[in-house]
Amino acid sequence: MSPSQKLSEQLMAEYKHKYKNGIYCFTQVEMAYNSNRIEGSRLKREHTESLFSTKSILTEKDDVIRSDDVIETNNHFRAFDYLLDTLTYSLTETKIKEYHRILKTNTSYSDIEWFNVGEYKTVPNMVAGMDTTAPEDVKTAVQRLLKEYNSIDKHSFDDVLDFHVKFEKIHPFQDGNGRVGRLIMFGECLRNDIVPFIIDANHKEYYYRGLREYFKEKGYLRDTCLSAQDRYKVYCAKYVKDF
Repeated sequence: MSPSQKLSEQLMAEYKHKYKNGIYCFTQVEMAYNSNRIEGSRLKREHTESLFSTKSILTEKDDVIRSDDVIETNNHFRAFDYLLDTLTYSLTETKIKEYHRILKTNTSYSDIEWFNVGEYKTVPNMVAGMDTTAPEDVKTAVQRLLKEYNSIDKHSFDDVLDFHVKFEKIHPFQDGNGRVGRLIMFGECLRNDIVPFIIDANHKEYYYRGLREYFKEKGYLRDTCLSAQDRYKVYCAKYVKDF
């Protein structure tokens, strides 16, 4: 059994039994904390860990906790569980939209009609200073990207990165694209027998540079993600038997 298969098996077992002292808990907390932090969440790591473990937060007296930060963190936990529930399924529009629906349900945006939770954007947006696909062209662009990606029999590390960059360039949802994209990367790595990784919020600028420069120099993003993979492997070795 490969390291990635051992990891998948351990994640599924701990998720099934709601075990909160292993790689499943570590991954839930690290993914939710870092992915949300990249997008501006003010929650600290200890807040995220407390939310996952106890469904509560103990704050310092001057801490300001935004309701959306709490909601989106809890939603991210649910989205990761959905990732595990659908791990053997191919990547589809339905799967991608469900990630978005889970992540944005009950947030302050969810009552805004044009925000379109769980559906594609209706208003133009940007990512890291880059123009993105126009709303009217999103569906066609996503379908084309999925057709190209799913035509590959066995996806490599670089195939997953390539999909991520193209997905973020489309930026199909009004908000939450980065979080959806990073969940997809993690799931697609696991599904294709690749040890996954978590982008650390401290490396946000390297990650964004990698996205911006990808079609000129793929090495920036690749190096950032390989470094993140190395960090995650350290914890896998600690928590996953015979990793």
